[in-house]
Amino acid sequence: MAYKKWTASAKQLAPDSRYNSKLVSKFINCMMWDGKKSTASRIFYDAMDTIGEKVKDAEPLEVFQQAIENIKPMLEVRSKRIGGANYQVPMQVSAKRRLSLAIRWLLQAVRAGSGSPTSQRLASELMAAYKKEGTAMTTRENIHRMADANKAFAHFAR
Repeated sequence: MAYKKWTASAKQLAPDSRYNSKLVSKFINCMMWDGKKSTASRIFYDAMDTIGEKVKDAEPLEVFQQAIENIKPMLEVRSKRIGGANYQVPMQVSAKRRLSLAIRWLLQAVRAGSGSPTSQRLASELMAAYKKEGTAMTTRENIHRMADANKAFAHFAR
């Protein structure tokens, strides 16, 4: 019997203790390795404290939310096989996937860096994304550029 794999995590997700935000809670859960949630929380909140010290014109939570919003992609290319050829077809990204891609790209950018503590790398990447700069934003721009280059195949999208 075929079944669809799904989780109830979106319904069960509790808001975090400091900001009372489900987005923060989701981000901490995605950042967590080996079930070490307290470590992931400490890294995130240290990064938010750093942002609070460095960014004077906005609250740290606003910087975080705007950074995630800036990283979210509108379009992506998906490979489709049509008539024996594979085409990179640009398609709209669903809201849920947009969030997961944004979080994934942000965490990849943070983990790729080295030399400084993770909380500092996270803080700098979030501030860069807030200003529409940084590695995660570059990833988003590359995806959009690919979608734009392949818009001739947009009529294959369904």
